[in-house]
Amino acid sequence: MPSKNLGKLLDNESFRICIGLRLGARLCFEHRCLCGKEVDSFGLHGLSCNKISGRFSRHGSLNETIKRALATIDVPALIEPTGISRDDGKRPDGLTLIPWERGRALLWDATCVDTLAPSHVRETAVRMGAAAEKAEMTKRHKYSSLIQSYVFVPFAVETLGPWSSSAKKILKELTPRLIASTGDRRAGAFFAQRIGIAIQRGNAASILGTIPRGHDLYQNCL
Repeated sequence: MPSKNLGKLLDNESFRICIGLRLGARLCFEHRCLCGKEVDSFGLHGLSCNKISGRFSRHGSLNETIKRALATIDVPALIEPTGISRDDGKRPDGLTLIPWERGRALLWDATCVDTLAPSHVRETAVRMGAAAEKAEMTKRHKYSSLIQSYVFVPFAVETLGPWSSSAKKILKELTPRLIASTGDRRAGAFFAQRIGIAIQRGNAASILGTIPRGHDLYQNCL
């Protein structure tokens, strides 16, 4: 059930957009995005546009949700730790300050890929989670130089919900520890739901972000 205290409550606008995405409904009037591309009435361009800030807020929410879950089980963590980077100089999203397993700290990097992006839709139409699995493989390749020193988890999810195998694995590992720490058998489910809400909020913000200033989402929308 929606709960503000548990971070599982969507505002009305975001709720309408998320339901519309699920149903394949028209979400907005046709317009031009900030990046210059035309956006049709389904509004899907915003989910993968690099110019829209909703993608960044979604990314930040995913990492904060993971960090909060780790804090709940008394595993402190840092977001974007300094002194650790992959070969191209980019830093991972998070690092635990104590060992996670086999004496090695947990290193994670989260990403949310668009299920309906032109580069993914052919595969995702055939196999659920195909885009997330592809993103996981890409992350493992980019962080190959750090895998020997850390327990690396590419936390890949998609805009329409599917998780990659490594994201599911960390949920499975976190769940019993969250239950033991909180005494609530629903603790693992709450964590998964907060991840889902972060994705949906990001989806809504991404679609709204393409709307020109001074215009309403439904202006001239059929």
